[in-house]
Amino acid sequence: MPADRGGCPFDPPPSYRKEASVSRVSLWDGSPCWLLNGYREVRTALTDRRFSADARHPGFPFLTPGRRELVGDNPSFIRLDDPEHSRLRKMLTGDFLIKRVEAMRPGIQRIVDETLDAMLAKGSPADLVAEFALPVPSLVICDLLGVPYEDHEFFQRQSKLLLDATSPAGTVRQAVDELEQYLTALAARIGADDESILGRLVARGDLTSDEIASNALLLLIAGHETTANMTSLSTLALLRNPEQADRLRADPSLIRGAVEELLRYLTIVHTGLPRVALEDVELDGVLIRAGEGVLCMLSTANRDEELFAAGSELDVERDARRHLAFGFGVHQCLGQPLARAELQIALETLLRRLPELRLAVPFEELSFRTETIVYGLRALPIAW
Repeated sequence: MPADRGGCPFDPPPSYRKEASVSRVSLWDGSPCWLLNGYREVRTALTDRRFSADARHPGFPFLTPGRRELVGDNPSFIRLDDPEHSRLRKMLTGDFLIKRVEAMRPGIQRIVDETLDAMLAKGSPADLVAEFALPVPSLVICDLLGVPYEDHEFFQRQSKLLLDATSPAGTVRQAVDELEQYLTALAARIGADDESILGRLVARGDLTSDEIASNALLLLIAGHETTANMTSLSTLALLRNPEQADRLRADPSLIRGAVEELLRYLTIVHTGLPRVALEDVELDGVLIRAGEGVLCMLSTANRDEELFAAGSELDVERDARRHLAFGFGVHQCLGQPLARAELQIALETLLRRLPELRLAVPFEELSFRTETIVYGLRALPIAW
């Protein structure tokens, strides 16, 4: 299902931009599915309990054979409905409350500064993805979760296999098994006084090893891949729109709103959020029958002109708070306060400390990860 974005790498793929807000498409295996493109239709599907996030329901739309294999018999809470979903999610919400994340800001700033120092010490040019965008969220989530950062090459390699839509089902299954075995073994070594997320999950005593591993796996992958890709893509978007970067340098107080606009504008979860209808539902005059899958296209919903005038343009002073980049409803991204804080700190620091930041290669030579569930850059060569 992932597709090339066409002429502009910041725009949703042309194949996703349908005139109708609800349109019929076929998945990789020929099974029918509904594409929801309009903002109102996407929000409805993400909040209406007649649409299920439980991947075990017949008709659930898997984007690839690998995605089906990834869910398996032990889905994480994002692929479950209540009450299972809320039972598992509530165990983690305290770690991502805004108040707790705000207390983490000095630590995140230290990680950002130290990572940037290391990149600068190596000299210009550098690959922002490898030297900054990926290490920062990896260090943060490893510390929060209780995973040794020295193992980052292993879990980053495995996560790339999981997120690659071209990975064969067998490859995905092996990557899942290896990561879950790693996390299960790590959990078994954790002491009773460990205050990491993994330590607290173990200390509860009411979770199976499979539940601990699957939910730790979700946090580990989501905690670094998404923020890393947003950091590098956001930097590129600002380099391509220098007047926007100048506004942020002139008034750093705009950074919080600018991050919301970048989240809307880029929408890196570009393949949409899958749901399946549990009963017949009518959306925008179209009847979606029970057992039929839908894909909620966040990227096109976030460009809906009814909500975001001139939505194809980047405007760091736009009020973009109603964007759907984190999803919507009860399944809305648990880690969004942390993602926001990391992006705000990383981008503000880059703009402040590197006033001469620029691309080190022609824009046309950049390579984008169109084959992955989470959109991003393979590398971002920069100079300063």
